[in-house]
Amino acid sequence: MSHIVYSKTYTTPRRPFEKERLDHELKLIGEFGLRNKREVWRVKYTLAKIRKAARELLTLEDKDPRRLFEGNAILRRLVRIGVLDENRMKLDYVLGLKPEDFLERRLQTQVCKRGLAKSILHARVLIRQKLIRVRKQVVNIPSFIVRLDAQIHIDIAINSPYGSGREGRVKRKRMRAGAGGADADEDEE
Repeated sequence: MSHIVYSKTYTTPRRPFEKERLDHELKLIGEFGLRNKREVWRVKYTLAKIRKAARELLTLEDKDPRRLFEGNAILRRLVRIGVLDENRMKLDYVLGLKPEDFLERRLQTQVCKRGLAKSILHARVLIRQKLIRVRKQVVNIPSFIVRLDAQIHIDIAINSPYGSGREGRVKRKRMRAGAGGADADEDEE
């Protein structure tokens, strides 16, 4: 029987009760509609790994082949997901990135920004209920990182009641009862 090795996806803070950090994390959770602190720590951890790689590459000489190759790879990846602007493609700018830049690229935030959801939490619910697609693929992970080229293709899923799919359970029930489904109390379960 083979054992699967999992790598850590987040690190807990060194000081658990630092007031400024706790307040900042709570603000991020509210602003981006996150589920818990672990989602914040996960983003901070990925950012820390990217910044660590950039710091290490900055210690090498400018013409070092490793710095040129790996540096360009990091910069291209960050530009493709939309965290870094194309006119700021330097390793120095990677060190200036903040967790908010990554949280801005989540599918949940993008759905809310596109106006498909009434609020950031509504966006999360829509995604979890498989009502949102990116291109032709239905995505049900709120933390899905949306690339720049896929950003314009975020839309309501084809088979969802919001799209052109069949009506929802309540509307079908009302139509069977003869109410027509267009009552004022639509949201009643």
